[in-house]
Amino acid sequence: MDLVPALDEPLKKVVGPATAKVMADHLDLHTVGDLLHHYPRRYAERGELTRLADLPLDEHATVVARVESARVLKFNGGRGQRLEVTITDGSGRLQLVFFGRGIHKPHKDLLPGTRAMFAGKVSVFNRKMQLAHPAYELLRADGDEGVGEAVGNWAGALLPIYPATAKLESWKIAKSVDMVLPSAQEALDPLPPSLRDGRALIPLPEALLKIHRPHSKADIAAARDRLKWDEAFVLQVALARRRFADAQLPAVARRPKAGGLLDAFDAKLPFTLTEGQEKVSKEIFDDLATEHPMHRLLQGEVGSGKTMVALRAMLAVVDAGGQAAMLAPTEVLAQQHHRSIVEMMGELAEGGMLGGADQATKVTLLTGSMGTAARRQALLDLVTGEAGIVIGTHALIEDKVQFHDLGLVVVDEQHRFGVEQRDALRGKGKQPPHLLVMTATPIPRTVAMTVFGDLETSVLDQLPAGRSPIASHVVPAQDKPHFLARAWERVREEVEKGHQAYVVCPRIGDDVDEPAGPKKGGKKSAEEKAEEAATAEKRPPLAVLEVSEQLARGPLQGLSVEVLHGRMQPDDKDAVMRRFAAGQTQVLVATTVIEVGVNVPNATAMVIMDADRFGVSQLHQLRGRVGRGSAPGLCLLVTDMPEASPARARLGAVASTLDGFELSRIDLEQRREGDVLGQAQSGVRSSLRMLTVIDDEEIIAAAREEAVQVVAADPGLERLPELRTALDALLDAEREQYLDKG
Repeated sequence: MDLVPALDEPLKKVVGPATAKVMADHLDLHTVGDLLHHYPRRYAERGELTRLADLPLDEHATVVARVESARVLKFNGGRGQRLEVTITDGSGRLQLVFFGRGIHKPHKDLLPGTRAMFAGKVSVFNRKMQLAHPAYELLRADGDEGVGEAVGNWAGALLPIYPATAKLESWKIAKSVDMVLPSAQEALDPLPPSLRDGRALIPLPEALLKIHRPHSKADIAAARDRLKWDEAFVLQVALARRRFADAQLPAVARRPKAGGLLDAFDAKLPFTLTEGQEKVSKEIFDDLATEHPMHRLLQGEVGSGKTMVALRAMLAVVDAGGQAAMLAPTEVLAQQHHRSIVEMMGELAEGGMLGGADQATKVTLLTGSMGTAARRQALLDLVTGEAGIVIGTHALIEDKVQFHDLGLVVVDEQHRFGVEQRDALRGKGKQPPHLLVMTATPIPRTVAMTVFGDLETSVLDQLPAGRSPIASHVVPAQDKPHFLARAWERVREEVEKGHQAYVVCPRIGDDVDEPAGPKKGGKKSAEEKAEEAATAEKRPPLAVLEVSEQLARGPLQGLSVEVLHGRMQPDDKDAVMRRFAAGQTQVLVATTVIEVGVNVPNATAMVIMDADRFGVSQLHQLRGRVGRGSAPGLCLLVTDMPEASPARARLGAVASTLDGFELSRIDLEQRREGDVLGQAQSGVRSSLRMLTVIDDEEIIAAAREEAVQVVAADPGLERLPELRTALDALLDAEREQYLDKG
């Protein structure tokens, strides 16, 4: 009898080195256990056909369909030939194309009436959806022994369709899963028996068998329920343990003193705080008054006044004899925060200087590119306690930086803030400092519970009085070029009223950040050229350097146009931003470097080029840069995408609402594979393969409650060794850092 491979057995020993390499490189699957947790995306029923009508553009898709017709066409004066096959599933039709010498086998196999699975990247050619050179596997009719033996071997009437790649089709993954499926019986069950029985969940080995080889839809439902609970519960236990450990740490309670810096600051504010700001400030001050460290997430719309709330918390800590540090993700942002905080505080920021108020403190800036003398002075201000508030980049975390008494750390948006950084900052306080994380990306409650689950959450959902509405419109440049011409006229009109505008592009340009084109040399055959034309990707994204030139020479001629992007030197970036803030530059053509923290109340218009290439939340963030003053804002979303495309629907959603929480839900619903821990942010593959954060709110909330009880009763999980093993697997070093970035 064959030995059952262990779950930690490398895949190359089971499926062979070539397949294992593709699985590792393209699907991040390395062991038998990894492959068992690579679940089917959906199931096709033998008697039914999957919906061609719902195919996503630019995605790698697998479909089950019937051949309706097939014909060979000549082109290039008869020298080239292509096979066009039309397939149908009752919901729609799709064209397949094969070129040149690649047409012989499909011409023989794909006869009208044949049923098969097809896999390839969905593209558009001549405004029609197509698959160019798809891989295919014939589906045999029952009793027909001659065709497509692999599919005939699959269990049940449900064909699993796996997340696949161009290099490894779904049915080849299915064959590999068959080889490792016996190992499912070795899977350790992380759920405590009482939880499993109490919620009537099936055992893990049974769930793995049923998810891969279901005999009925009931099998799939039972397996999904069980596997979702695993993911939700193990993640919530990790977060509950972190909260528990944090609650055991000592911290210095920081209470503001009457008649101190905070009172003096509040007295000179030219406006009253919103109800939301008052409520959130109270939550923060209550946390600061306790003797274990605050860990709080402050989320709120762009312009909801988060910086004001954070500044008041910093002033309270200074009043209590401590220091506060604010970490920004970039030097430009650190400099901006420094400028705006000094402006808000006025003479209260001039501690130790002539003209400084009695209660004043010093507000110091510390960044990596500062000159030696300025840096030396900043470090001295910190170690002596002269500076009550310091604002900087991650340069603040370096060994050389010493604080007199660090009481509070405020982390601004998008700062990758892992375990090492937190430990480094903890080491700089006499005791661990309090922590406040700010984000301008509205996060639905379930995501906050999942991604920032080790933080308490405060939400600012009111905009301060005086913020103007922003009108947003989609500009279909391809279908209606005169709309784009009108967009530039609108920009000119805003500038003529004395306002300013942003133009945002996805790329910098100058080809430095471009992927290399095809290698020069060898001539291409007619079929290669034809295939390239058929599968041609969209044109490259528009770039700042080209667009700014075209605008300055064309529709915005005579206006002062400048550029801003990430490859510029920090001093140059700052100089450009100063000129724009001062109103000397009328139009700023930029990449997304303006997405966070740029505050120019006089900027009223924004044109986003190739808007379909940005995410929903990112578009919302960008749009928040206009309408910050008393004049209404205008945001124009320019796209070449056809009206029926999902990208256009996404842009339509952004144009139709200013509610960031609503948009963040749409954003989540459109992300595939439930990847909420965000591969782009965390650098690791999401641990959520079955759980979708937007649909499974009840499971996540229930798992959080169960996790809190388990950890309170047994913080070291001594009585639950299987759960401890599952946690170790989840919290590999990188992901632990990501979970700890709060």
